[in-house]
Amino acid sequence: MLIIAILAISFSISAMVRSQAADYGFQLNEFDPYFNYRATQYLLDHGIDAYVHWHDDMSWYPQGRDVFATAQVPLHFTDAILYKIFGGGTSLYNFTIIFPVVFGSLTAIIVFALVRVIGGTTAGLFASLFFALSPPIIVRGTIGWFKSEPLGLFYGLLGIYLFLSGLKSDNPKIAAAKLLGAGFFLGVGFAAWGGVEFFLIPLGLFFIVLPFVKKDHKFLLWAIPLFVAATMVVAGGMFARPGPSFVFGIRGFVLIGPTILLVIIILVHKFSKEPVRLRNTLLVLAALVIIGIVIFSSGILHTASFRYLNAVNPFLTSVDPLVDSVAEHATPTLAQNFTYFSVLMLFAGLGIWLIFRKNTETNSPQPLSLRNEMIVFALIIGIVGAYAGSTFSRLELLTATSVIVLSSVGLTAIVSEILRKDEKHVKVTEPSKKGASKGKKTIDLLGRIPKISFVAVIVAILLVPTMFPVNANWISMTKAPPTILNGGSNYAISTDDWPATLNWIKTNTPKDSVVASWWDYGYWIQTLGERKSLADNATIDTERIATIARMFLSSPDDAWKALREMGANYVLVYVVGQKFISNGQELYVLGGGGDESKKQWFIRIAGYNLSKFLEEDQFTPTKYFWQNTMLGQMFPFATLTYYDPNTHTESANYTLGYTAIYAKTIKYPENGNGPLRLVYSSPSINRNDSGIFSGVLLYQVNPDYMQQANSVPQANNLPQAKPEVKPTSSSNATGDTATIDTKFGEISIKLLDNVAPKTVSNFEKLANSGFYRGTIFHRIMPGFVIQAGDPNTINGSRDTWGLGDAGYTIPPEFNNMKFTKYMVGMARGSDVNSGSSQFFITLGDAPWLDGQYTLFGQVISGQDIVDKIASLKTNPTNQPEDADAARIDKVTIVSASNNTAK
Repeated sequence: MLIIAILAISFSISAMVRSQAADYGFQLNEFDPYFNYRATQYLLDHGIDAYVHWHDDMSWYPQGRDVFATAQVPLHFTDAILYKIFGGGTSLYNFTIIFPVVFGSLTAIIVFALVRVIGGTTAGLFASLFFALSPPIIVRGTIGWFKSEPLGLFYGLLGIYLFLSGLKSDNPKIAAAKLLGAGFFLGVGFAAWGGVEFFLIPLGLFFIVLPFVKKDHKFLLWAIPLFVAATMVVAGGMFARPGPSFVFGIRGFVLIGPTILLVIIILVHKFSKEPVRLRNTLLVLAALVIIGIVIFSSGILHTASFRYLNAVNPFLTSVDPLVDSVAEHATPTLAQNFTYFSVLMLFAGLGIWLIFRKNTETNSPQPLSLRNEMIVFALIIGIVGAYAGSTFSRLELLTATSVIVLSSVGLTAIVSEILRKDEKHVKVTEPSKKGASKGKKTIDLLGRIPKISFVAVIVAILLVPTMFPVNANWISMTKAPPTILNGGSNYAISTDDWPATLNWIKTNTPKDSVVASWWDYGYWIQTLGERKSLADNATIDTERIATIARMFLSSPDDAWKALREMGANYVLVYVVGQKFISNGQELYVLGGGGDESKKQWFIRIAGYNLSKFLEEDQFTPTKYFWQNTMLGQMFPFATLTYYDPNTHTESANYTLGYTAIYAKTIKYPENGNGPLRLVYSSPSINRNDSGIFSGVLLYQVNPDYMQQANSVPQANNLPQAKPEVKPTSSSNATGDTATIDTKFGEISIKLLDNVAPKTVSNFEKLANSGFYRGTIFHRIMPGFVIQAGDPNTINGSRDTWGLGDAGYTIPPEFNNMKFTKYMVGMARGSDVNSGSSQFFITLGDAPWLDGQYTLFGQVISGQDIVDKIASLKTNPTNQPEDADAARIDKVTIVSASNNTAK
């Protein structure tokens, strides 16, 4: 009952955490789920035979798509079958939205069974709970994530569990049944998600090791070939993808080759005499490995796709810009890995250490001995999973699974060490005529209180990443809006820009229309707009995507010609940014995840030179981009000025460090005679107030356009630049003054206790205690801020600068004041409640900090001292090279009431 209760808790936690995104809206999430939903609907409406032979003419126009050969078929079949059984009166769309939540949560149960086989029931329960809260697993299996990962991981882990369980079975018939089941589900897993194929590597390595750790060689001689044969038949025969190329290619060789090795090693071991058995075995193993490497590198086997080779060999990352442009193909950072795994890495490391430690202690029990084939498998899958995830962000799921397995085994070993009772020879006094006698008695050597304390500490450690940081813990970090509602932008917004646009396309364009766009949006156009698209996330023809990129970057005349040749009737562009109103003037800053932020990938994929289209910062468009490319003309903006927040000056020409300010202007109006006509723009791009806009613009390709030499549409009613755009700040504070003594002189700061009383009180307390004496301005970013207040900068090494605090945190105090030049704010981490001792002084206007950081002071004298510190030479991490020049001698608080130092 306890096991069932804990598993029920794991399932419930997983379901609740995965469902958080529903707060923004009940929608499918990301791009691929919309095609998968449409394919499942087709399967239900037309039947299996029609689905298997379905050539989808709405995808990859005009070639179309062979769905059975290119899609995740098990995903569609599983969803359709379950919908028939459990769908009830709900729509397929709503059923599909909750599908990943259910399977992701069921996988927590599968993980319990898998780890239970490896390390016992306790380890299995730990693993189930860890899996339920694992961020890299949840972020790729949230509500609406009707993609390959949740189902593929479910089938893959189910196959691995049945395989290991079959190896442990004493009954040959039961073992055979489990191994056949393992091959079936693993093969289905390969077809459901390509990432499952990375289980091939640990399995192949495990097969080579098995003869050395498992004594029953007769069992292995038939069990492993049976499992591999079943896997190959299902993966290569039941599905067109991965299909026969899987069996007869490199991927199949990774499993078949070690199976042959295993059989040969066993036979050599059997027919060799005892004195030379190990030597012969190792020699044959070495020879066969060399032969395998030769075959592998000869090119005679069907190779894997580039993205799989990219995951195996991280040095290929920058070879293909198309692969490189996809965020999930990026290499995870160390900070990302630590955030994802944190305490689990600690227990995983301890688990590995205990395995090797126990193996060398001959007088202690060895439940984790390297002679245990299950523990060997745990080590192998841990190493392979860690490597796979470290090279390929999408495969962080495998890293998470590996870390969960090892950390569960490690934590179980630690708990068993602490909580176990030992049998010792002790004298026992019995009330009998014979007196005391000596015998064995089980005693608790550690005691109850230390054990209770140990359990409390472990629970606390495990709970920390689920609660802290407040806005970036394991639970809150997985909450994000469905992509259809925030457009895949960098902002946690929920708008109807995309749904409204796609509905307009569906109801206002001819049914046979073809809509061109960047490939990200193809699935939405097909499913919600019900119109044909040129490319989508599964487009195999990479030249088609490059052609679209070149179209966007061509001159309007050439782009119009390319659109006509591709058969496009409409072309769509997406732009994200922020709108500001200053002195009655509408101003725009672009950047936030739309096509304006992807243009650098357009350029790379098209094979063009970045410098022609982008300024020195490789983001701001050049005048050539705005005047001579179709994409520049489709964006409804024109450069108004370039603004330097440091000097509050403007420039008509770009200068490094200046921010481009735009005015809104439509270059291809609906009634114009240009190559395109704007027929629809989504709501938020036309907002009247300041804030984020997420604009989708749909243009009709003008069939009557007459090409003209060097024709470039002129902006309509382009606003003229105003003298200067500069926010201002003011304060009626009557608080104390802080004086910062530095090598260059004094900086006087008016403390704004009227807007941030708690922050000012905290700053004064630290200053009066001498906390800031000897600290330095450890972060110097000209034009932005100088930052100080870290006690680590007094004596700590440079790699710790910026990580220190006062040992506690304080809540934020947001106000209506603006971060203009020489304002003082409280620094913090990603959690808004993480302010403590570090503070910063702005070196220019920084409106993006408004309402995000606590503003609590203003420099009233010594601005020149601030500038001198800001001009110090820094290293690549923005630290001053001469630390003493940036050091604070002391901070003195001068009372406002009597004008004396406190």
